[in-house]
Amino acid sequence: MRGSGHTPSKDEPDYWNGGIKWVSLTDSWRLDCGLIHDTDKTISGLGIQNSSAVMHPAGTVVMTRDAGVGKSGVLASPMAVSQHFIAWDCSKSKDLHNWFLYHWLQYEKPEFERIAVGSTIKTIGLPYFKRLKIRLPLMEEQQRIAEILDGWNTAIATTEKLLANSRRQKHDLMQGLLSGRHRLGLVKSRWKRPDFDEVFERITRKNNVSNQNVLTISGRHGLISQREFFKKSVASDNLQGYTLLERGDFAYNKSYSAGYPVGAIKPLLAYESGVVSSLYICFRIKSDVDADADFFRHYFEAGMLNDAITGVAQEGARNHGLLNVSVKDFFKLKLHVPAIETQRKIAEVLNAAESEERCIEQQLDKLKQEKRALMADLLTGKRRVRLQEATADAEAA
Repeated sequence: MRGSGHTPSKDEPDYWNGGIKWVSLTDSWRLDCGLIHDTDKTISGLGIQNSSAVMHPAGTVVMTRDAGVGKSGVLASPMAVSQHFIAWDCSKSKDLHNWFLYHWLQYEKPEFERIAVGSTIKTIGLPYFKRLKIRLPLMEEQQRIAEILDGWNTAIATTEKLLANSRRQKHDLMQGLLSGRHRLGLVKSRWKRPDFDEVFERITRKNNVSNQNVLTISGRHGLISQREFFKKSVASDNLQGYTLLERGDFAYNKSYSAGYPVGAIKPLLAYESGVVSSLYICFRIKSDVDADADFFRHYFEAGMLNDAITGVAQEGARNHGLLNVSVKDFFKLKLHVPAIETQRKIAEVLNAAESEERCIEQQLDKLKQEKRALMADLLTGKRRVRLQEATADAEAA
């Protein structure tokens, strides 16, 4: 049975905070994870009685039809939903298994996103779901397919936990080692506080070689080609005023983003060369300074300069996400660094932790790709599963 939901009047306090779980768009982060156990808001019995909201039984499959189209989940207990959701109660159906439906919705999510319409908020109208048809195998096969895909979800969830633990351990290592608080058996050495310009020199060379590899800074990917990251170039046609970088050079993007409250500093590692906007502050290790590039790559990534940058940023200077940090102030920031031998040893430890994290990331990506391929086969009928009953009959024969 297909249904939807409603939002009780927000002008009536008695309709709210009554203990009845109510799934709304604020719960989007709980979706695409299987069971929905909790909700951000609750409504009351009066809210149900005086609105078009209804109680959906446990096991009901729900999906957002606007403002984040195609995200789905299964209710772990009886709940109501807002009008932004479509809901399927499969409890009395002899033809449709709720978990098969959930996996099918997950597989079809890109299609839902594609067909959604709207200039500001994308949405799918209710008539679409009235016409929606799903090719279904027998109930027993649906259940078996759901069990198989649940197994893949468990493997993915386990790997995600391993990745989260690896990232947490690496973060703790970075904070401890790069601040000098933890030595990990390293030889004690005196940490110095040189000015930034004692170690690094600014790069100001312009793009006089017509380099077309326009780079942008990504928190996850570092300095990456705009065409790879955005699938298009968002740079101006004339690139002569852009700064030319070579492999190993660093760039500081003063635009703050998630995980980078004062902007990100990244080295160019993926390409031999590229160009960045003149808004970036670009620099490299001085040729006459003995410093480890990997140490400083981790140093910047760990946010060891965040407090210092905050200190030189002009108050109230955030303009369209940009911090107003002058080049002069940036190059007079204070570093806190050990001798070169210690830098190398710290970099070695952190590189090993980084390698372990990357290995788990690759395992996770592979699992997701293999699951996606399996879904394409099982949920479309290209590949059929052997049912237990049929297997038992074969063994008896």
